[in-house]
Amino acid sequence: MTIAFPSTPVAPTLAELVEPLARDGFAFVQASRMRSLLERAGLCRWEELAGSWNDLGVDTFMADGGRYRRRRFAAFAASGAGIERKPHQPHYQSRDYNALNGGVERWFSPITEEVAAHPAMLAILTTCHRLFDAMTPESTRPPAWHVEVHQFRIETGPEQQGLPTPEGMHRDGVDWVLVMLVRRENITSGETMMEDVAHRPVGSFTLREPMDSALVDDDRVFHGVTPLGRLDPARPAYRDVLVVTFRRP
Repeated sequence: MTIAFPSTPVAPTLAELVEPLARDGFAFVQASRMRSLLERAGLCRWEELAGSWNDLGVDTFMADGGRYRRRRFAAFAASGAGIERKPHQPHYQSRDYNALNGGVERWFSPITEEVAAHPAMLAILTTCHRLFDAMTPESTRPPAWHVEVHQFRIETGPEQQGLPTPEGMHRDGVDWVLVMLVRRENITSGETMMEDVAHRPVGSFTLREPMDSALVDDDRVFHGVTPLGRLDPARPAYRDVLVVTFRRP
C-alpha cells in the first residue's frame, strides 16, 4: 500500500518547532498548535481514528508479567514519494535500549488497514516526515526512513498500576520520536520527563488534551512517563497514545 502525500503544504509554522527541538532535544506541542499543523496536512475525522484505540490486543510480551498494556503495531517506509506500508514484522529493541522487554522479537497485532490509511494517520506521518527529514543533515538523510507506528493503551486499576514506560527513563534506539496523546480517561499523573545523556533533568510536562504531543531527538535525550493513578476508583482508567518513530535504515 503506497499513499501519496497530500498536495496541501504543511503550515509555515512547522518551522517554529525546529528551534526548541534543535536547542533542547525535545519539544512539547500543545493540542491547538498540533491540530492546526495537521489540518494543513489533511487531518480529518480525528474522532474516528481515536475510536480505533478501543480495539487493541493485550501486550503479552511484558517481562514484568503485567497485563496493563494494549497495543497494535505497523511499519512503514517514508520518503518524498509518500508512505508505503511494509509487510507485518516484529518490533525489536536491544537490551541496551530496553532492559525490561528488549532482546526478543515481539510480534504484536497489526494496525488495521483502515487505520493505516486513515487521513488523520496520514496527516500525522506526513508532518513527521517533513519535520524530521528537514532536521536531519543532508549528509546522513536517508532516501527513505524506517517508520514504526504504535497504538498504546495503558490501563490502571486496583490490582495493577499502569506503567506507560515500564522500562524507566530510556531512549528508543531510533533517530526521532513523536508521542501524541489520544485520550486520557479517569487518570491522574502520567507526567512526561526528559533527561539529557548525563541523566540530568531538562524538562517535564503532562500530555492532557487530545493531540498534545512530545517531539524527541532520541540521540540527545532520555524520556519516561510516571505511573498512572485513578480519579474515580469505580470507573475504568486508561491513557491512549500514538507513538511514531523514525530511524535511518
